[in-house]
Amino acid sequence: MRDFLRRIGQSFRADLAMDLGTANTLVYAKGRGIVLNEPSVVAIDTRTKQTIALGRHADRLLGRAPTHIDVLRPLKDGVIADFDAARAMIRGLLSKAFTLHFWTTPRIVIGIPSGITPVEKRAVTDAAYEAGARRIYLVEEPMAAAIGAGLDVGLPIGNMVVDVGGGTTEVAVISHYSTAYAESIRTAGDEMDEAIVRYLQRTMHLEIGLRLAADIKVRIGCAEIPDKEKSMRITGKELGGGGVKTMDLTSSQISEALEAPVDEILDTIRRAMEDTPPSLLADVRERGLVLTGGGALLAGLDVLITKMTGIEARMADDPLASVVRGCGAAIEDLDRWKRIFVS
Repeated sequence: MRDFLRRIGQSFRADLAMDLGTANTLVYAKGRGIVLNEPSVVAIDTRTKQTIALGRHADRLLGRAPTHIDVLRPLKDGVIADFDAARAMIRGLLSKAFTLHFWTTPRIVIGIPSGITPVEKRAVTDAAYEAGARRIYLVEEPMAAAIGAGLDVGLPIGNMVVDVGGGTTEVAVISHYSTAYAESIRTAGDEMDEAIVRYLQRTMHLEIGLRLAADIKVRIGCAEIPDKEKSMRITGKELGGGGVKTMDLTSSQISEALEAPVDEILDTIRRAMEDTPPSLLADVRERGLVLTGGGALLAGLDVLITKMTGIEARMADDPLASVVRGCGAAIEDLDRWKRIFVS
């Protein structure tokens, strides 16, 4: 009878895992895998306070919405910056992932930055509870990324993970289900986009939006001056004159634009090497480090890290989804992974 009641109770739950990212939110459903990958954007009608678009639909409105519609990215630097917008976005994206009914009581594993403050942590859990969750489990993103990248974090061996997301870069050394070293900096993909915008303003007197900057980063961005030059034609607004200006950019120029954020990421890895216990660092030198997150896809970043640190850097098989896959592994077997949850 007890087993029957347990099975009935499970049928009314839709246990989920969520990577609530600055740029994108991914949702993993227990037994089904990744069921949602949408931009972390919400559009709200300021007259009615109603949510009118989420995810991709809202993202298309950025810079194009009428004045009575606010198009918002509720997360900044990996944490909630606008609680009401985040609550609306989380509830809306969860309803896309599964049908919300009054009887569904999902348990949710959520990845959070390792450097999150108690206030920021409370904002994440409150938003998820108000969106309909029954129970929240928090996992630090480096741990989730390591699990999602296929590392055996249960072994007493040092594993280094560098997770370059949209809002934060996380560097951690993990061994035996625990974090021996972790540092989170708020320099990642978004800061790279902003660095490109500032570079074009400073050197070419050209104003562009962040969306175009992100496209430039993806298409011709690189961590250091490449052997083979790429170029891209862009159009922006000429500063001072206000007219439209079209010009060609090269990958060498974008490498120069990205020098500061890339150096910050390299400095964070160097600090990790300095502060990690010698025995674990020896493991890392032997095994290499794993790169995860969308920002890790910057061309040449893995090669530059290897050159500057002497540690082989290799890309995870699915870097964009490493965190949500790690959280997904936890929701699939809560008893096994309970030791990694943040209180």
